[in-house]
Amino acid sequence: MSITEPGSGQCSIRPRMGDLQPVRAPAEPGGGQGQGGHLAAAAPAGGTRKPTHLGKAILAGGIAGGIEICITFPTEYVKTQLQLLDRVNPSRSSGIGDIVSRTIRDHGVKGLYRGLSSLLYFSIPKTAVRFGTFEFLSNLSRDASGKLSNTQSMMCGLGAGVMEAVVIVCPMETIKVKFIHDQSLSKPKYRGFFHGVREIILEKGLRGTYQGLSATILKQGTNQAIRFFVMTSLRNWYTGDDPHKTINMLVTAIFGASAGAASVFGNTPLDVVKTRMQSLESHKYRNTLDCAIQILKHEGLSAFYKGTVPRLGRVCLDVAITFTIYEEVVRILNKVWKHD
Repeated sequence: MSITEPGSGQCSIRPRMGDLQPVRAPAEPGGGQGQGGHLAAAAPAGGTRKPTHLGKAILAGGIAGGIEICITFPTEYVKTQLQLLDRVNPSRSSGIGDIVSRTIRDHGVKGLYRGLSSLLYFSIPKTAVRFGTFEFLSNLSRDASGKLSNTQSMMCGLGAGVMEAVVIVCPMETIKVKFIHDQSLSKPKYRGFFHGVREIILEKGLRGTYQGLSATILKQGTNQAIRFFVMTSLRNWYTGDDPHKTINMLVTAIFGASAGAASVFGNTPLDVVKTRMQSLESHKYRNTLDCAIQILKHEGLSAFYKGTVPRLGRVCLDVAITFTIYEEVVRILNKVWKHD
């Protein structure tokens, strides 16, 4: 480096080429000044990014969960009916169309939403717990550049699934299944959500809302492990070497539907066992393992995949909607909710 015009009152610095190299390429892992630092804070999950604030994750997750369940519940109703029908009335046809037409004929269109209240009351905190736990664990797992590997994402998803199963999902699913099962009886005994919950607790205590806990933990843990693994893998593949690449809503929805489909084929047997353990006939099974053995012994291997088609439709739509709404709500919150 040379300095000229010492007597002119001005300083002119002319760096030599060799002097430029160490100054030209500083790393910006923390998102400092310049374009790289600005984009890092807005990058999608799976690449270099600023961690999502836990409060934003919880709020966005709750909003996404509430909207999603109102859209997709009829498919959940049909899926649960298919898994219970042979136990309630074996003489009835078990087709999807038959269940829909019979329900509408006997109870009107609102019959397809029987049990929605239990899921709606719980879905908001369930999804909030899921995304809140995932963001908390993933923020601890990311490397210095903010990148989350596919395997790390799977483990964080597993933790999120277990947490939501214990805190929210098990009592929610138990109440939902009992409500839907009750409607299948010739003389339903539950008159509404709060009456049904009261009857369940009076009959079996609070423990009665935690039937099938181990099956629920297995189902939710594997569910979220598979979904977040697939979602992160697809994001990392899509962004490639450019972690700042924007992922639009349609692509997020397609990735979410793919993650949902993978989870359905991966753990529908666990879902069937969980549903049986939470039904009104759960007293027939000593535990989750005994339930699985009895299903295999008396109904065959195919019984573990009952309700796959309606569950596939519901879950693909569910995960696509949830991830899309979650990402958009977080993006909006980032604009109005500033934090360090």
